[in-house]
Amino acid sequence: MKLQADRIDGRNAIARHGPDGVIVNGTQYTHSVIVPWDGAVEDWPVREFSQLEADHFDRLLALQPQLVIFGSGARLRFPPPRLLAGLMAAGIGVETMDNAAACRTYNVLLAEERRVVAALLFE
Repeated sequence: MKLQADRIDGRNAIARHGPDGVIVNGTQYTHSVIVPWDGAVEDWPVREFSQLEADHFDRLLALQPQLVIFGSGARLRFPPPRLLAGLMAAGIGVETMDNAAACRTYNVLLAEERRVVAALLFE
């Protein structure tokens, strides 16, 4: 589904999303990714929801976001709170939603010039 303009003032807008991946700044990603508001899109070494560990979320701390949007895949699944403890201890908000909702919400927050990171799981 096409969401909106391919770019928002040089930021990492998600132009399209689907069950097989996302397009960010003209590049298609078909595996789990971290999409920060600014800077490089990064591979996220998670292949299945059941493999999530605290280290996967702690990796997001270095980006210093205000908010993390966790896209749990094609359906909504909440990670155990212990996996998010590092983000919460740092005062970083975390929202969980399916990937479609995560992509839409990420772009809205990006347009509001928020320091947002989308962590999207593609299994």
